[in-house]
Amino acid sequence: MKRPGVLDIPSMRGRCSEAEWQARVDLAACYRLVDLYGMSDMMANHISMRVPDEEGAFLINPYGMMYEEITASCLIKVDIEGNILSKPDFGALNYGINRAGYVIHSAIHEARPEVGCIIHTHSWASMAVSALDCGLLPITQTAMRFLKIGYHEYEGVVLDESEKASLIADLGQGEALMLRNHGALVVGKTAGECFNWTHRLELACRSQIAAMSCETKLRAVPPEVLEETWNNYQPGTRRPYGLMEWPALLRKLERMDPGFRE
Repeated sequence: MKRPGVLDIPSMRGRCSEAEWQARVDLAACYRLVDLYGMSDMMANHISMRVPDEEGAFLINPYGMMYEEITASCLIKVDIEGNILSKPDFGALNYGINRAGYVIHSAIHEARPEVGCIIHTHSWASMAVSALDCGLLPITQTAMRFLKIGYHEYEGVVLDESEKASLIADLGQGEALMLRNHGALVVGKTAGECFNWTHRLELACRSQIAAMSCETKLRAVPPEVLEETWNNYQPGTRRPYGLMEWPALLRKLERMDPGFRE
């Protein structure tokens, strides 16, 4: 029975491998969680997931659907060159992909083969910090994990593939990038890791805006303590991010609306 307000999209489960289907479920969950935690921008922005058993292929959202309605079956599979490899039948809507999303995500997936998931946001907090000349300040423990975050200067809406080189250079081997006058971008090996980093970056940005709004002197932390704290959050020092949190987050979504798995 068709549900009001829910697009009737044929299941893609029989049209892909089990590995791809799991990636689709995780990516759909990631979209729902980004919206749930207040980091979505209606249908703008994008999250992508590498297809684990298909070199050069990744999944991304159909341009025209809200984050809160993304499902495993609605995601579109594209390759590094931007060719659509598979997508469901959207009927008269015939959704495609966002050009800026393709340019940003294809650049990173091609340059960083270890990256499984990429999240780009325009949250109010990340946009505000991206416009501050000081950038993200290490004034909270949460912000200290981003002590060596990268910065990418604004070059206009990311439609030209010529921007790929500077984007990759500014991200380097890091996990997060502030897009000046734009927003934020985070990468991770898994959807759980990427969402965890994104959520923490968002908290760091929100707390900085709150602290700066008090119009009083900010309390600085000694450089050696900053370095030690940053090191405590690095790979090899602690368990991978999202490893423990992701199953709990999926349970949360299951309780609220298991439709993301469709």
